[in-house]
Amino acid sequence: MLRLLVACVALFAVLTPAAQASKTQTMTFEAPKDLLNPATRPGAMDQIASLGARSLRVILYWKNVAPSPTSKRKPAVDLGDPASYAWGEYDPLLSAAAERGWPVLLTVSGPVPKWATKRKKGYVRDPSADEFQTFVTAVGKKYGAQVDTWSVWNEPNHPDFLMPQYAKGKKPRSGAVYRGLFLAAWKGLRASGNGRDRILMGETAPVGTGKVVAPLTFLRQSLCLNRRYEKRQSCSNLPADGYAHHAYTTRLGPFHKPASPNAVTIGVLGRLVRALDRAARAGAVDRGLGIYLTEFGIQSYPDRLSGVPLAKQPEYYAISERIAYENPRVRSFSQYLLRDDDSVRGGNQLGRFPGFESGLLTERGKRKPAYAGYRLPLTVTERGGRVSIWGKVRPAAEATTVQLQVQRRRGASWRRLKDVRTDAAGYYTTSSSNGKSRRWRARWTSPGGETFTGPPIRAYPKP
Repeated sequence: MLRLLVACVALFAVLTPAAQASKTQTMTFEAPKDLLNPATRPGAMDQIASLGARSLRVILYWKNVAPSPTSKRKPAVDLGDPASYAWGEYDPLLSAAAERGWPVLLTVSGPVPKWATKRKKGYVRDPSADEFQTFVTAVGKKYGAQVDTWSVWNEPNHPDFLMPQYAKGKKPRSGAVYRGLFLAAWKGLRASGNGRDRILMGETAPVGTGKVVAPLTFLRQSLCLNRRYEKRQSCSNLPADGYAHHAYTTRLGPFHKPASPNAVTIGVLGRLVRALDRAARAGAVDRGLGIYLTEFGIQSYPDRLSGVPLAKQPEYYAISERIAYENPRVRSFSQYLLRDDDSVRGGNQLGRFPGFESGLLTERGKRKPAYAGYRLPLTVTERGGRVSIWGKVRPAAEATTVQLQVQRRRGASWRRLKDVRTDAAGYYTTSSSNGKSRRWRARWTSPGGETFTGPPIRAYPKP
């Protein structure tokens, strides 16, 4: 995963009008620490269901299931046969999802077995496209009945998952390597009888560095495009059904605009839309390619380098979800982590928190305000003397009624503002008068009679 520690000035991005919103936007939930552990899986599945999520993203790491992954010598087995692999906890996890009727987005990714690399050295450098095709064929045979959406490689523009990112002279190279891997996966799924399934390209990290290729630079190279987006004759249209991206932002918030024009955080999502449109005009991908935000979260304290105060986490997440919702090209949004990654005792802030603190629960399982905020996301946008209110009742299975409440000043009692009817997907919009120091929250009673209350939300200026 990409650790975002970018420090720069916060700017603002313009939201797409709500009238063009992607009203069919779906939600995926990713919680590898809890879902791949047999001891915590049942409880985690129940919690995710109670929060209103009904779809999972699972990353299948080639090295973790391959035979003899640390050997330089290719094993003498049929690598196209699922029986040659040790699938471990992936089997019960995908079975648990199937039992609940939950769709699964399966990302097939490196690191890879050492014998599948060009120089038989390391686990991410120059993986063999031919060996990857064989592996994906086996994966398709194994899980084809349980998966209908696949994506190829987690963050291939990041050196933790694919190398080399750059050739000599700092010339980007990972996009060209990735193109071969994507086409290999596409052939593997066709060979396993899953050729009609949806297959996503990308899964890109949001920003570039001296070691990470920026996502739009990576996109252009993987599609054989130059800076002017002139299609190279030697490359055909890439048969992708969508583009997956990880639009993480920094602690500066969802409206942050990174300085690099090739970076894509949630606040500048339009850059990715425009890049895909230009690529389509060049004949590199299909027109109107959908965007799948398959990994996203807002990091919080106790990580004070990348995280925000606990009260801001649900505010920033809801604003990010609204940005995605109001972009008609976005097909899905996501939440990365149920519970924060494990910390390390001692050391400085960077050393203590090597993972992500984007969970809805602390490392020890205590609920953050984001837990209730995920179930009842709410945004309040200042528009002069009034506010525009957008929200969702995530667990709702049909149109329902949600109560909005207002606190006129800190410490005052909460009062009922109005009852609002949602659409069939649980979304609603309304407006109200504004006031200094006011805070808002949503309260919803389920059909079973249980009442849930969202966290206090502050109003933010219209960007």
